[in-house]
Parts: sequence; structure tokens; C-alpha cells
Amino acid sequence: MLLVGLTGNIASGKSTVARMLAERGATIIDADELARLAVEPGTPALAAIVEQWGDAVLQPDGSLDRGALRGVVFSDPEQLDALNRIVHPAVEQRRKAAVAEARARGDRIVVCDIPLLFEKKMVDEFDMVVLVDAPRPLRLERVVGERGVPASEAMAMIAAQMPSELKRARADLVIHNAGTLDELAHQVDAVWASLRAAADARRAAGVP
Repeated sequence: MLLVGLTGNIASGKSTVARMLAERGATIIDADELARLAVEPGTPALAAIVEQWGDAVLQPDGSLDRGALRGVVFSDPEQLDALNRIVHPAVEQRRKAAVAEARARGDRIVVCDIPLLFEKKMVDEFDMVVLVDAPRPLRLERVVGERGVPASEAMAMIAAQMPSELKRARADLVIHNAGTLDELAHQVDAVWASLRAAADARRAAGVP
């Protein structure tokens, strides 16, 4: 099995690339989805979040108010670190379980979609790393225009992540997402061919 880390800074188009890879046959393990499951009502992570920031970060139905929490943590690195210390271990536990299930099924190419792969120093956990990148002004425009996030908050979210220039140097494959969907699809085709070749090489070498 080829285990691939897929990452990219906010609004780079990483989720779109993940969807395209799924359409081509990859098994996708989405960290954002795992994070949502990790903070559902009744989970230890949500209880820890409420203990840290109070009921103000809850919706009336007891679920997490992501907008309220985001407004608190993204403007304060210490608060963001505190949130990460709560959520990331729970997400990591779920990710490892999902990878084990994929391996047991005999899945050929498993792609873990992880926004903070470089920030959390997880590069060495993967056989290959794919980075989705786009110019910072374009990413800011996407966050504000497509997600409706205020510009000041969007800039804080972008600033909280490692600059993509540093990530490009360590990625095995880079997708530049500054054009059309068709252009993006052509790049994904090329990346998929590379991943299939790597998976074939592992299988030929007898690597599980």
C-alpha cells in the first residue's frame, strides 16, 4: 500500500484535489472529517474545549460553534496551540485506525488529507507527500469571497500556517492551483500517474 500525505495551506484547493484523486481510485482519509467526528457532542475533545473556552463556543443544541471558536483562536497563537493540543491527538487516533482498515482491505493508494502535515512534523509518516499550492493573494481572495470570512480574520488564518515556500521544498509532488478546473485536473492526472507508478514499484519490490 502506498501511503500519501496530501496537504496545502488554506484555500489552496486541497479538498478539490482530494475529490479528484478519489474519482481516480484513491482511498481518501480526510483530517477535517475526522476532526468533526472528534468534537461531536459527548466526545472527550469537545468536553475539553468547553472546559477551556466555556459554553460560548457551543451552539444551542450542544454542538461546537466553529465560527465562535475560530474567532477566539486564530487571532492568538497560544489559544490555537491549546486547541491543537486537544483536537490533534483525537484526530490522529482516528486516522491511524482508518489507515489500518485500508491496509487490511488491501487498498492500493491511500491519501491522507492533512492541512497541518508540515506544521505537525508528520512528513516522515508517509511514503510520498503531495502539496497543493496557490499564490497567497489568491488564497486570501478565496477565503473572503467564497467562504465569507472577514478579511482580517482570513489574514490571521493564513498567517497561522507555515509559508508554502517552505513546504514546496519538502514535498515530493507539487500541484499549482492558480488556473481553471481543467488545468487542475490535468495536474492531478500527472500526480495520479506518479502515485500509481510508485505503488507499482512498491508492490514489485514486495513492500507491503
